[in-house]
Order: sequence, then C-alpha cells, then structure tokens
Amino acid sequence: MILSCKVKKNPLNAQIYFQMIFANKKRFTKFAVIKIENSMNKSIISAAIIAVGIIILGFNIKAGMDNFSNRDRVVTVRGLAERTVEADYVTWPMSYSIAGNDLAELYDRMQQSNDIVVNFLTTNGIDRDEISVNPPDLYNSEGNVYGGDRARFQYNLNVTITVATKKVQKVRELLNRQSELLKKGVAANNNYINYQFTGLNSIKPEMIAEATKNAREAADRFAQDSDSRVGKIKTATQGQFSIESTDQSTPNVKNVRVVSSVVYYLKD
Repeated sequence: MILSCKVKKNPLNAQIYFQMIFANKKRFTKFAVIKIENSMNKSIISAAIIAVGIIILGFNIKAGMDNFSNRDRVVTVRGLAERTVEADYVTWPMSYSIAGNDLAELYDRMQQSNDIVVNFLTTNGIDRDEISVNPPDLYNSEGNVYGGDRARFQYNLNVTITVATKKVQKVRELLNRQSELLKKGVAANNNYINYQFTGLNSIKPEMIAEATKNAREAADRFAQDSDSRVGKIKTATQGQFSIESTDQSTPNVKNVRVVSSVVYYLKD
C-alpha cells in the first residue's frame, strides 16, 4: 500500500526504485555466474590432478611388478683367478742317528756332529739364528721290556737340526750338496721340507678383482645367449684361497687359486 501510494503520488520515484531493483538483480546474477564458473574451474583442476595421480600410480605399479618379476630371474656364475708364485719361506729339518753303549761318548760324538752340520750351513750362506738344534731323542734298548733279541748297542740318539729361512734358493742349492756331510761322518736325512708362500695378502685384492671380473664375463655370455642383460649383484661369495705345489718335483713353486661365486639379476 505504501509503495503504491508513493508510485501514484510520484511516478519518478517509482521508476528509480524499479531501476535499483533491476540493477541489484543483474549484479546478483553476475555474481552467481562467476561463482559457478569458479566452482567449475576448481572441479576441472581437481579432476586433472586425480587423473595425473592415477597415471603416475599406474606406472609405479607396472614398474614394481616388472621389478618383482625380474627378481626371480638370476644367474649364478663363478670366476677363477690363479697365480704361479715362488715360495718365499722354507723349513728344512735334517736328522741323524748315532748309537753306542757309553752315554758320555755318545754325547761327545753328538756335539761333534752338530758342529759339523752347523758349520756346513753357516759357511754356505745360512745365518746362525736361522738354525735350531733340537734336544736329542734317546732310546735305551735295555729299557724296552718287550724287546726280543738283545740289541748290539744299548743307546741310540736321534738328533734333528732345523733350518727356517727366507733363503729358499740357497736351501735348494745346499740340498744338492748335502752329501758332502757324508765325507765328514754325518749321515743326515731330510725329513719333510716345507715350502711356504707368505705374500698372499699382497696379491689378494688383485686376484679377487680378477675373479669377480671373470664371473661378470661369464654372466654376460650367459645373458647374451638368453637375450637378456645382466643387472645388479644379488649375492657374492668369495671362496677360500688355496696354495698348493704345482708338482712333486718342484715343491718350491706354488699355485695360488681362488674362486668367487656371484649371483646376478637378469633383465630384458
């Protein structure tokens, strides 16, 4: 009623009033459209982000499945490394025996024989501190209650003189001259002569690297034959080093050997 009265009384005011209402409606409509557009833009961006995330997840799942399947494909190979080396340490035990019925006489003969052997060694390049004279082993035939026939001599002395030196070639030379002791009344016998190679630590790294390299080459050949490629190492085991004489005639020449076992992954 009030509005209609105002319109009737003042048509100009009514016109202005309706224009204001119309302008407000336009502004509201424009605001609603902008709000709807912003909402649609946000929805599109969210959908795009989700789509990209799904694609990335799919690639990761595929890569994981490929990786899992490839882990079942392995090849086990062995790499060998060998070296021929000269022994650098030798232990040379010599022994002799003397018999008699008088212990004092035996002792004097033993001392004389020891001096002969030690002199033979020292005058031919062996140092005195590389020679050890072991206490004699005494055998008393009368003390053997289980013996049968009476022995010719009651006492028997067995003496061992040992050379331990790095002069391997010098020992090899003296072995060929050992018969010279016979001229001086000493019948020396050789016990087990032990030749050793003590420089293993100096060649270990190089031999391990060579064994690993040979194992990799074997894996590459296998992969090539099976249309595959060699991947990372799964496990690796280093075998023990072995040092053995090449043959009985040259016990001073040693063969050093190591085998490494390596498991590689295979991939397409």
